[in-house]
Amino acid sequence: MTTTGDPIQLDLEAVNRQLGNAAAPDVVSWAVDTFPRGLVMTTSFGTQSAVLLHVVTRIVPDIAVIWIDTGFNFPETYRFADQLAKQMDLNLKVYQAHQSPARMVALQGKLWEKGKSGLDAYDRQRKVEPRDRAFRELKVKAWLTGPRREQTTFRQSLCKVELFNGAAKIHPILDWSTKQVHAYLKRHDLPYHPLYELGYRSIGDWHSTVSVTGEMADRSGRFRGLKQECGLHLPQTVDENASRDSSAL
Repeated sequence: MTTTGDPIQLDLEAVNRQLGNAAAPDVVSWAVDTFPRGLVMTTSFGTQSAVLLHVVTRIVPDIAVIWIDTGFNFPETYRFADQLAKQMDLNLKVYQAHQSPARMVALQGKLWEKGKSGLDAYDRQRKVEPRDRAFRELKVKAWLTGPRREQTTFRQSLCKVELFNGAAKIHPILDWSTKQVHAYLKRHDLPYHPLYELGYRSIGDWHSTVSVTGEMADRSGRFRGLKQECGLHLPQTVDENASRDSSAL
């Protein structure tokens, strides 16, 4: 991912001490004060996406909300996105891969059926490249996003604020538990993704998402069990990895 302008300069150790125990709205307010221009948020319109959308837009209603639409979402996801966009009056920016879903399948086959390497190639084309293009076009300096530590092993290593190839990556609800997420949704009368009631705890593309049961981890229904991350939160190059490592405490 390449952003425009000079790389962000932050004393990450001091910032993460300051925000370590901060409530989510306070983290968002810090981001707004620190980045008066170039602040965006991303959403997947997944199971519990209404939480961060609500937290952020109560503080900065007109923030650009980037949705990377792979073209392979469930029909329910498209309807859910439309519902939330209207309900919250979102300033929604939808980005997609240049190659249509049908053309990709015709030329490359069903990449999601080609093991982890196929899934990784799919994610680079349909998620990472459109995100990078969105960030360049919108001149992003910092982005608010919703990973939580309890979701994956990788996310346990995240800090509230990190550098991601020259931009600040900010995680307001990083420390929230699933119980806190459910309580927030209930308290503010916010909707779950419609597939949640059918056992879909973490929702991505229709071809790589299944429902889970019992004590299974929420994200165990993603990516055919071959991986936990789609790539949007993982460094994609040696430079990006070095940037992230320099921000870890």
